[in-house]
Amino acid sequence: MVRKVTKLTSGYFKQSFEVRSDLNQTKKAKSLITKLNRSFGKDDTGRISSRHKSGGAKRLYRIISELMPEQGVAKVLDLQYDPNRSANIALVEFEDGSKKYIVAPNAVKAGDKIQVKDSGNMKPGDRAKLINIPVGSQVHNIEIMPGSRGVIARAAGTSATLMATEEGYALLKMPSGELRRINGECFASLGNVSNTEHSIIRIGMAGRTRHMGIRPKVRGKAMSPNSHPHGGGEAVNPIGLKYPKTPWGKVAIGKKTRKNKLSDKLIVKRRAKKRR
Repeated sequence: MVRKVTKLTSGYFKQSFEVRSDLNQTKKAKSLITKLNRSFGKDDTGRISSRHKSGGAKRLYRIISELMPEQGVAKVLDLQYDPNRSANIALVEFEDGSKKYIVAPNAVKAGDKIQVKDSGNMKPGDRAKLINIPVGSQVHNIEIMPGSRGVIARAAGTSATLMATEEGYALLKMPSGELRRINGECFASLGNVSNTEHSIIRIGMAGRTRHMGIRPKVRGKAMSPNSHPHGGGEAVNPIGLKYPKTPWGKVAIGKKTRKNKLSDKLIVKRRAKKRR
C-alpha cells in the first residue's frame, strides 16, 4: 500500500514512494498468499550457516504463476508491490473467474487484457512460444526448457532480445550479454519486466537494510588474523594473499561454479568478464 508522506527529511523517502506511485491500493488476494519459512542464515542447530543474514521485516509470500494457453484472456485487475522480489506483480482474472499473480510486465496497467497467442498482433504482456515471436522483440520470464516455467529475465527492468530463430531454436541475447540458443517451443512474455527504476533507488539508511534482512558487513582485512584469513597488518594493507579464500582454503571470488556442462553447446557467446 502506498502512503503519503508530507514531511520529507531526506531524498530516500521521496524516491521510494515515487517509484510505487503507479501501484494500486486494493486488497491482496488471500488465496494466493502463504507463509514464508525463512532460516535467517542459521541452520537447524541455531548456528550461523550463511553470514550477513537476519530476520528482517515480516512478510508473506505471493504465489506467482504464469499465463496458460487453456485459460484464455486474462484481465489485469491490479498492480501490486511484492516484498519478496524486485519486480512488481500483477493480479489477473480469467474468464472462468479464477485469479493469479504474475510478474508484471512494463507498460501494462490495470484494465488491460493479456493472453497466450500463437500468432497475430502481440502487445506487451502477451505470452507466446519463442518461434512465434517476431525477431528483434524484447522478452522476459522465459522458459529454459518446454514446460519448465519461466526462469530467465524475471528481475526488475530486465529483458532478453530475440536475435533469430532457426532449426527449431531461438537465439537470445541475455541480460548478461551472453548469446544462447533455447528451444523454440519454450514460452516467453513480450516486453520487459516492470519497476525499471529499481536500480536507482537509494537505500538511504542502515535501518532499511536491516528491514531487508541484511546484517552489517565488516571487511576481512580490517579483522585480526584469528578472525579472518585477510586479517592482520598495520594501517591500510592488502589482503596478503594471491586471491580471496574461504576459511578452508578454497577460492572465494572469481572461481567458476557452473556445473551443467550438458548445455554448453547451446551457448553461442559467453558473457563478458567483469572488470575489477
